[in-house]
Amino acid sequence: MENKHILKLLKQTAKLMELFGENDFKIKSYNSAIYNLEKADVRLADLDQSALEKLDGVGKSIAASIAEIIETGSLKQLTDYQNKTPEGVMEMMKLSGFGPKKIKLIWEDLGIDNLTDLIEACKQDKIAALKGFGAKSQDKMLESAKFLISRRGFVHYREAEKIAEALIEHLQELTDKNFVSTTGAVRRKMEVIKPIELLVGAKEKSKIKSSLEKSANYEVNEKLSGPYKLKLREKETKAEIDIYFTPEENFANELYRTTANPQHLVHQTDKGESLYKLLKQENFKSEEAIFKAADLPFIAPELREGLWEFEMAKEGNMPKLIETDDLKGILHNHSTYSDGANTLERMATYCKELGYEYLGISDHSKTAAYANGLQEFRVKQQHEEIDELNKKLAPFKIFKGIESDILNDGSLDYADDVLASFDFVVASIHAQLNMDEKTATERLIKAISNPFTTMLGHPTGRLLLQREAYPINHYAVIDACAEYNVIIEINAHPWRLDLDWRYVKYAIDKGVMISINPDAHETKGYHDMYYGVCVGRKAGLTAKETFNALSQKEVEAHFNKKKEAALQLIKS
Repeated sequence: MENKHILKLLKQTAKLMELFGENDFKIKSYNSAIYNLEKADVRLADLDQSALEKLDGVGKSIAASIAEIIETGSLKQLTDYQNKTPEGVMEMMKLSGFGPKKIKLIWEDLGIDNLTDLIEACKQDKIAALKGFGAKSQDKMLESAKFLISRRGFVHYREAEKIAEALIEHLQELTDKNFVSTTGAVRRKMEVIKPIELLVGAKEKSKIKSSLEKSANYEVNEKLSGPYKLKLREKETKAEIDIYFTPEENFANELYRTTANPQHLVHQTDKGESLYKLLKQENFKSEEAIFKAADLPFIAPELREGLWEFEMAKEGNMPKLIETDDLKGILHNHSTYSDGANTLERMATYCKELGYEYLGISDHSKTAAYANGLQEFRVKQQHEEIDELNKKLAPFKIFKGIESDILNDGSLDYADDVLASFDFVVASIHAQLNMDEKTATERLIKAISNPFTTMLGHPTGRLLLQREAYPINHYAVIDACAEYNVIIEINAHPWRLDLDWRYVKYAIDKGVMISINPDAHETKGYHDMYYGVCVGRKAGLTAKETFNALSQKEVEAHFNKKKEAALQLIKS
């Protein structure tokens, strides 16, 4: 039982308590406890109720709730709230920028309990007329509601992969494990997935269908299923799943066909026929055999989008795509100095235990008060601790970084002398996200042009399936990074994956180095590096173009050179 799961249930409970107008003191107690528990460097599942009560901000009631979750995996109080909340209202609770009190007002005053009716109410200016709203809030709500509807049924790649792996394990018990695989968008490692697709080589599907119908984890949709397909829904996440069936002798052909984007399959081979037509000619034993017949080098599943993979294959030698083992360090991470869950020392020692050479700590800067951002005197304290830890952990090294907020005018939120005290500076936007493309692009380019900016963090601010990216001119931003020698991160958090892979290729072509960063707020966050690698691979990223595939000495040399150039520039 992970802390994250426990806190997720407590947060949901607190929000629904607010939705139903529970006592304000009780709600504040819940939120205060959650805030403290997010920073607690302890595994909650290892504690009994008595020990839980001794944690900061956790009284008997909340400790009992945590103990119940640990014991049963659920919380009756939350279940009771959920049972009396319409499904549509639960979906409305996901509207970005609107808390439970706002949703309660709409639900009670207008009787609106679903997104479709909410959109219609926005169009009729009924939302703007409510107390505490107005035209701007209404426009924002309309945009957010449309966004949520457009993303219905989608799940993040991380979730899709977990669901697929569990289902594959189940299917392999029922048929030949060599003829079960993910396919479609999951196998291409797209950032969000709908539906999750699997391929099974089996002559008949009755045994599999019967097993899945008996399972407590899935619902079989009979209407949308057929002789060669089963349509399921995973009960907990509501994720849609399609299982395709094909004879074993045709498995390789179907795996290749169902994996690829249609744009990939229409590619004309040297023989003047499409790859799709090639698949019609014979049953190949493997995907490698298909590429050999097409006189092409093997193209990894992630690249089969019909975009740039054939250009890469022209020379007959595809680049060796980045692997997690190529990465030598982890940059852009947070500790308890700001809003992280683990101490600086624990973040460093765990990074070292994973076999990395270096850690870049980049806690939030002073403008991010909501994240306990570092005032100048706390920057000095952190740097002193880093110096001590570097002596203790050598040859492993902690680089002194900061995630400096990009202010509205594009400036960073420290003076030059403070910025000069860091080894590297990640510049990111966290506030005032409601911008048009021109404003957002100019704001980013101004920050990129700051001589102390080493790296651009999550360039579009998107939260997949939750919040739209603010619009930017990607090409202008990437060109500016090339001009000012600024690295761009692929933020590997599964809800961000930003820079988008569709633009990583342009950055590579412009000679901009890419850093795969987890934006880790706890030690477990380091493992998100895998998802950043998936993004990089989709763009054809290699170790040579990846900044944190460099050695500790190479990274240190780059940071020193960048800082020396900045100091020279401000002196002149």
